Amino acid sequence: MHVERRGPVAWIRIDRPERRNAYDLAMARTMIGAFEDAADADAVVLTGSGGAFCAGGALDQLGDPDPGRLRALFAASLRLVNAIRACPRPVIAAVDGPAAGGGNELVVACDFAIATRRSTFGQTGPKVGSAGVLGATNMLTVQIGEKRAKEMAMLCRRYTAEQALALGLVNEVVDDDGLEEAVGRWIAEIRALSPRYLEIAKISSNQWWHQSADNMNAGLGMLVQAIGSEDMREGARAFLDKRAPDFRGARAREDAARAATDAAREGGRS
Repeated sequence: MHVERRGPVAWIRIDRPERRNAYDLAMARTMIGAFEDAADADAVVLTGSGGAFCAGGALDQLGDPDPGRLRALFAASLRLVNAIRACPRPVIAAVDGPAAGGGNELVVACDFAIATRRSTFGQTGPKVGSAGVLGATNMLTVQIGEKRAKEMAMLCRRYTAEQALALGLVNEVVDDDGLEEAVGRWIAEIRALSPRYLEIAKISSNQWWHQSADNMNAGLGMLVQAIGSEDMREGARAFLDKRAPDFRGARAREDAARAATDAAREGGRS
């Protein structure tokens, strides 16, 4: 991850293109610090590298999870979206490429979002053995409506930039080579306004985010309790193997293995 100061603007760039900018625990903590350190900027831009915005938290350890490390990553993800909301300056998501799973929730958390035409949006939770509880199952409802938010969060459909604009998830769609110019226009507009009253307006507009806080914490607790579940392992294995998951088949195999173990124990007692 790189932080660049362009005059009064802080650019936070997620730089892990080989994994579509999926972040690990260390990266999440670094991003949190970057947003906290950007309080003296006029605006903050969050973007990605290598033709992707962000694929959310890294899935490489879900197939054989370390409960402690995964719990820490979940907790850091919650702190990250809260850091975006708590940043006193307007935060713009500059999206070029896929924003998926937790990456899509970063877009939800940002104050504004500008996307290139080639960008796509969507959640991945139930498809990969997880759930988008840090924005997609709560705050997204406020932004695009309950039925559409459930469609996105539960069915894991993908949406083009134009569809995201129509839904209300992004503010503007630009040509693929026009992202930085568009961000510059938005920043110029922001810089013509009162920083003090922009901060007041932003903090006041967080009402619905704060209303979702208990729900996010409860959802995070449920994710922690599901660490190591067969659904989590099957979703992660399928994602890494680039195949469709078979959640019901995996459960059936797990049940059969458990029954066989129980039968063997009973046989040993007799």
